[in-house]
Amino acid sequence: MFSRAALLTAQRPLAVAATRSAAAAAGQSGSGSIERRQRPEHPGKVRLGFVPEEWFQFFYNKTGVTGPYTFGVGLITYLCSKEIYVMEHEYYSGLSLGIMAVIAVKKLGPVIAKWADGEIDKIESEWKEGREAELKVLSDAIEAEKKEQWRADGALLLMDAKKENIALQLEAAFRERAMNVYSEVKRRLDYQVECRHVERRLNQKHMVNWITTNVLASISPQQEKETLNKCIADLSALALRVKTA
Repeated sequence: MFSRAALLTAQRPLAVAATRSAAAAAGQSGSGSIERRQRPEHPGKVRLGFVPEEWFQFFYNKTGVTGPYTFGVGLITYLCSKEIYVMEHEYYSGLSLGIMAVIAVKKLGPVIAKWADGEIDKIESEWKEGREAELKVLSDAIEAEKKEQWRADGALLLMDAKKENIALQLEAAFRERAMNVYSEVKRRLDYQVECRHVERRLNQKHMVNWITTNVLASISPQQEKETLNKCIADLSALALRVKTA
């Protein structure tokens, strides 16, 4: 058990050190408080394995750098001197367990941490591979969908080309049928014209034959003889005129 004198003896050097550090801080043009206030904080960081960094920052701002350590040593000394914390056999057992835990953490911690990191990296790599595989499948599906859309656009263009081809075929069929109608009508009109010409020639021939037959039938043999004699006389007279000329 510590006595009150031991408590005072243990606290005196810490108080002197705290006084000296405070005096040194005050002699630096009053910038010590600003530096302490501007000390960077590290959220999530701990000291001594379990004390949060924010607690030390709080004590630094209030009491300086040595404040937390002075407070911790004084508190432990007070608890032990007043027998609030009794050092019985369980204390030493706990101390032994703590030392063993620290040794286990120092010795086995890196190995276990390396193994755990390897397992985590393995799981992460598997997840990453699955994610990349799924992304590849999705990207392939997107590319296939874009290709199908391009094919659909090509099908629309093909349909327009087929429509134009059908329109051209219909136009060609229309023109061919119009030409057939023209040829058929022209042929029939030519047939009608030829029929009229044949009928006119037949009528003319029939009329000439009829007139000739009637004229020959109306001439008697005597008239024929007189006409023949008169023709001979006319020819003889014409021959004499030619000779005298």
